[in-house]
Parts: sequence; C-alpha cells; structure tokens
Amino acid sequence: MARFTTDGQTASGRPLFKDKPKKKQADRSSDTPSAVQLGVHGRYQIKSGRLSGEYVARAFPKPPTHARGLIAEATGATEEAAIAALHDVIDAREAQRHKDRRVDDGTGFTVPNIDEYREALDQVTLSRPQRAMLSALALSGDEGLTDPQMASAAGYKSKTSANRAFAAAGLLIAAYLAIDAATGAQEDEVTGTNILGFRGSPQTNETPGSRILYPELREVLRSAG
Repeated sequence: MARFTTDGQTASGRPLFKDKPKKKQADRSSDTPSAVQLGVHGRYQIKSGRLSGEYVARAFPKPPTHARGLIAEATGATEEAAIAALHDVIDAREAQRHKDRRVDDGTGFTVPNIDEYREALDQVTLSRPQRAMLSALALSGDEGLTDPQMASAAGYKSKTSANRAFAAAGLLIAAYLAIDAATGAQEDEVTGTNILGFRGSPQTNETPGSRILYPELREVLRSAG
C-alpha cells in the first residue's frame, strides 16, 4: 500500500493531486433548446422555452386527446413575455370564433362554427356507438333520423338509450367549448341535445320529429368520415 507525506506526495515522491485536464464545458449556444416549461391556458397546454436564440411559447391540445397538432405560437424577449403574448393570441382567437358563431333561426341557439366542432370532436372521448350515431345523422342531411333509426344506426336496444347517448355527446362538446348546455334547449328535450342539432317537424309528444344535426357539425363529420 502506498504511504503519503504531509505535502501531498506519496512516499515515492509522486504527486498525489495531479493537474487533471479540465472537463469540456457543454456548448450552450443559442441553438441548444432549454428545458421546456409546461403550463395551461384555458383548454390548452402551453410549452415554453428558449429555442434557436429566442424565447418561444406554443399551445397544444391538452392531454388526454386524439389530436397533437400545434394550436398557436408566440415569441418574446423573455420566456414570460412569450407566454403572455401566446395568451393574447389564444384569447383573440377565441373571441373571433365566438363572433363567427351563428344563431339558428329555428331554435335561437348560438351554433358553434366548423372549426370549433372539429376541434371539440378531436378532443372529447365519444364511444363507438355515439360516433356511429353522429355519422349516420350527418349522412342523413336535412331529413335527419327518427329515434328508432338513430338507435339502429348505433346498435342501441332502445330509443331512450340512443337519446341519452346523443345528449351525453352534446354535453361533452358543450363542456369543451365552455357553452351553457341549458341555453336554447328545446322543451321536453334532454339537456345537451341542442348542442348538436334540433327536432324536425311535425313533432308531437307521441311522435317526435326526426333529429337533424346543424350543418356545421354535419360538414365536420362528413369530412372526418
């Protein structure tokens, strides 16, 4: 075993602490991305950091989701400035979407626009029967489907089950788009159905009219099919 003296040498005279070569410092050039920070604004996930010499903030669909696309992006002199700028972009985008909504002549309900329906359907989790029902309704056009036809298209055993599933789909979309599902609801209808469409005529308590989807929703479902 080697013996050591008090001057930092071994007994044989070899220095104990040699000058070791300095570790090469990591290249911190502006092209190296910094750690990504995560945040939330409304229904979107915000990712921010430094990339290629500038601070960038980007909005993505909040998980869990079927979609992974970029929603919006902004840059700033600091990371905080980039995030604030992105919030402004998102808020302006939402305001414009609300402005683009139309009021349905028959129901008085303010109908979401095509982009809103498309985004919502990418985000919410619908069952296979619910999607089958909505697809069949989209293909039925202005004629719509009767309750028995809806139940058959989705594989439900009863009209009641089909209508509940239809309303549940509407509530999911309403929650995602922050719409009051009770606003503009037709009398004697389950809350949530007005988000997706309306009853055609003639309509009585004994024989309700066919269900008809709003044209905006029909277009989205047809393009997705």
